This record gives sequence, structure tokens and C-alpha cells, in this order.
Amino acid sequence: MRIATWNVNSVTVRLERLLAWLESSGTDVLCLQELKCDLDAFPAEALRAAGYEAAVHADGRWNGVAVLSRVGLDDVTHGLPGCPEYDGVAERRAVAATCGGVRVWSVYVPNGREVGHPHYTYKLEWLGALRTSVAADAAGARPFAVLGDFNVAPEDTDVWDITVFEGATHVTEAERAALAALRATGLTDVVPRPLKYDRPFTYWDYRQLGFPKNRGMRIDLVYGNQAFASSVKDAYVDREERKGKGASDHAPVVIDLDV
Repeated sequence: MRIATWNVNSVTVRLERLLAWLESSGTDVLCLQELKCDLDAFPAEALRAAGYEAAVHADGRWNGVAVLSRVGLDDVTHGLPGCPEYDGVAERRAVAATCGGVRVWSVYVPNGREVGHPHYTYKLEWLGALRTSVAADAAGARPFAVLGDFNVAPEDTDVWDITVFEGATHVTEAERAALAALRATGLTDVVPRPLKYDRPFTYWDYRQLGFPKNRGMRIDLVYGNQAFASSVKDAYVDREERKGKGASDHAPVVIDLDV
């Protein structure tokens, strides 16, 4: 089974690329983030014609997540249980489904904006709610993974120059501690291993030639439980999909499982 995660940065803008990538990559299950559309605008029919069912949690704001599957889509959960609100809104940042016997969460963790900002506090609270929500599945015997844009670089080597990020979000001790607490439920980061690449970045800013200069970050992560991690046969970042006109600023992260 091939499972992937991709912050697509507008599913409607990127639809042609998305459909082409699904076909060329042979992906069975894809977790999408930052849909930037409401339910009525989500291209469900085009994806269904390509062979994919979709579980969607979106409202037309800057967020929105989905799970696409061509191997079944069961036991869908829309939204993170116990999700904190920001400005009185429970943002649509998480959706879960069971696909071909594998349970997955597609998550889009809040950005945090800047240290000390209310959105930063919200980010830490959101990560805490995620930990609580996935703890039972993480400790279970069924293959399970949380995939998505975490907006946190787990280690200094996961950004192109740690000195540039001094005092900024995405690399703070509190954010990394929240990721560590999530992993402590029984999850493992299944990607940072010398498979196709050694710790590749997954995001490059559109500005200042971020991608050509490889000034990137590894913030799109796949955390799997023991049953999931032990089934991983390959993992890579598809840098090619970040190239060219109309690309998302994130690249897909691909995991091959033997389940």
C-alpha cells in the first residue's frame, strides 16, 4: 500500500496537478492539507472519476483537510475531538479514516504566527488535543499513522539554517516538546532515515528563491505506531512535484507499506 501526505495549498488551484500526481505515483491513500475551499467547491466528482473516495473536513477558510482513498474509506471522524477554538472557531484541521485496514489522521497543525501570540498558545493546545485524541490508536495493534503539515521542525537539521530561525516559531522548545509528547503515545517518525534521501526538506517558501536555493524545512511528517512503522518498506519526499509553474510550496511525502 502506498500512503502519502501533501499540503496542496488549494485543492482547486492544484487539481490538475493533483490528478496527474495520483495517477503517476500510484498512491492508494493521500492525506491532504490546506484545501482552501468549502465542501461545495471540493472536487469530489473529479476524484471519484479517478477512483478515489474522499473524507473532507473544510469550510472555505485557509484550512481544510481530506483523506483520499482507493482502498476503502471507513469509520470517518470529522474534526479533532476536544479541539480548542481560536477566536471562537473550531478550525477544520483534522480528519480521520480507515483505509484498507490502516487507520490514518490527516492533520494541519496551526502555524503559531509568532512566539507569544495567542495563535502560538492555540498551536500548543491543539497539539495537546491531538495527543489525547490519538493515544488509544497509537498504542493499538492496528497499523495507525498521523500524517500532515505539523508546522514544527523536529530538529535543528530539519531547517536550512537554524540561526535564521532564532526566536521564531516552528523550532521552539515548547513546540518540539509537544511533538515529543505525541510520539510518546507509541508513535515513531518513519521518514528521517537514509532511504531515498537523508532528511529531505518538505517545504520551501515561494519567496527569495527558496526552492532553487534549497532553503527549506522538514515540517510535513508521518508518525506511525509500531504496526505501521514495522511495515514501512520505503519512504521519500517527491521533490519533483515541487518544481514548475503552479506547484504547491510543499512536496508530497510518500510511504510504502507491506501490510
